[in-house]
Amino acid sequence: MDEALAKRRADVNDRADLFALIRRLVVLAAVLALVFTFGFLVTQARGLGMFPALRDGDLCVVFRTTAMRLTGQRFAQGDVVAYTHEGQRYFARVTAVAGDEVELTSSGKVTVNGAAEGGDILFPTYDDGRQLTYPLLVPEGYVYVLGDYRTQADDSRDHGLIPLNQVDGKVITLLRRREL
Repeated sequence: MDEALAKRRADVNDRADLFALIRRLVVLAAVLALVFTFGFLVTQARGLGMFPALRDGDLCVVFRTTAMRLTGQRFAQGDVVAYTHEGQRYFARVTAVAGDEVELTSSGKVTVNGAAEGGDILFPTYDDGRQLTYPLLVPEGYVYVLGDYRTQADDSRDHGLIPLNQVDGKVITLLRRREL
């Protein structure tokens, strides 16, 4: 009789442990869903617009704009961002933020607030009269973005100034497709 009672207690304890584990897994799944819904976005880079910084097929982890606002962060020149335009996701580098003046010269140089763009941009930047008139003052609530591979990039020259509500967030890390 004591043996049967001990076995029943053990069965009850095993079931209680199992239910506790299931509850913890459900809570963990809910927390992860919230983090990846509001905090981070994992997406794949497409195209050559940000070559060599991002290559076609790279997996990018993006810190969402909503999470940036909660932590008091802002976009800055040089940040690589993901943004959505007409339902399609693009990647580009923030060249100018609100209050900055952008100029594209006829020789293919970019100046921001009178200073030539720095960095390792290997390709000239031509506007070809596509979308904006220069010099351009970036208003509050917008960013001006350019891809690194300027001859292949879809960016502010094509889409105009990007409203902050269309910016998905800042790329914080990536996995090269060959590393997967």
